Amino acid sequence: MQLSFLRPICDRPGPWTSVYLDASRDTHDAHPALDLRWRALQERLAEQGTDPETVAALDAVVRGHEPMPGDYGLAAFATGGEVLLTEYLSAPPLKDVAAHAPVPHTMPLVAQRGEQVPWVRVLASRTGADVDAVDAGGVPRHAHVTGGNQFPLRRVQQGGWNHSHYQRDALTSWRRNAGDAASATATLAERVGAEVIVVAGETQARQMLAAQLPEFWQDRVVQTDAGFPADGAKQFKLDDVTVQAIAEVAAAHTDVALDKFGMQQDVGAGLEAVVTALQRGQVDTMLIVDDPSSTEELWIGPEPTEIATSAGELRAMSVAQPQRVRADAALIRALVGTDAGITVLDSDQAPELADGVGAVLRYVDASTPAGGRG
Repeated sequence: MQLSFLRPICDRPGPWTSVYLDASRDTHDAHPALDLRWRALQERLAEQGTDPETVAALDAVVRGHEPMPGDYGLAAFATGGEVLLTEYLSAPPLKDVAAHAPVPHTMPLVAQRGEQVPWVRVLASRTGADVDAVDAGGVPRHAHVTGGNQFPLRRVQQGGWNHSHYQRDALTSWRRNAGDAASATATLAERVGAEVIVVAGETQARQMLAAQLPEFWQDRVVQTDAGFPADGAKQFKLDDVTVQAIAEVAAAHTDVALDKFGMQQDVGAGLEAVVTALQRGQVDTMLIVDDPSSTEELWIGPEPTEIATSAGELRAMSVAQPQRVRADAALIRALVGTDAGITVLDSDQAPELADGVGAVLRYVDASTPAGGRG
């Protein structure tokens, strides 16, 4: 996962106030429940020393955000009386969080956001297609394509002297319309950097469209009958196919990262090794097991690469006033500052990973310290 979406809050000095809360409003008592939860968080923020202006800015976001259907959560990050980042969570957080610290508490957001796989979905018909896309930053795009050949589109029944003529003309119209839709699909896929293209709709229309996509995109196509109205398809079926296709790509990313890490033969394994690599800007992708209960801490200075396991180490790096913060928050800040990525693992995906953290390195040299497995 790339972390550029966190740059607006990781590039700016704190202190930062981070809030995660269940913002669901679907039940009859949702408004009072949200109010109670938020008031409890406000009290905790006041106890931690958050300034009133920042609490007021967060209050405006929490009470004034556009509600979503179903159960969902809200994450917000503020400093100096200004909310710099707000994100909806697809599910409520495991518990409400209110944190005031030198750096934003971003790990819960990263863990729940998951791998952002850019994708395109096409619902093909004889006349063209509806094309939806989402880029790696979660920005949606849409295109409606009407092909240039709208007649004839129906293949006539058997019989008649001009039967073969109309059959050929109809197929030619379908094929040309599919070509127009394929061109628009490829353009949108290139724009968002799509890693998967889900092609749905009537069988022949989607097959024609998929066949006319440029060769580069052919291996990224997943075809499905879901979404074809004549089959009584429901939107949720198409959504399920899309989610599954995206999940498979994300799982493949995780497998690749684990394979690369394994090839390093324990170099870059463990917290100390990862911290050292981050100091050098050596990390390509950090692997971490999400542990909300972790109490690990690290020391940081003003710069992203000023990160260490002790205050003394930072003072030796000429950092006058080292600050102690949550380890996962410090690690993510350093990743953002060095344009590195992250792969969040479940505990069963890396049972032997020392300290629950490791790194795929951009390079290894003679001075790169070896880590170890737990």
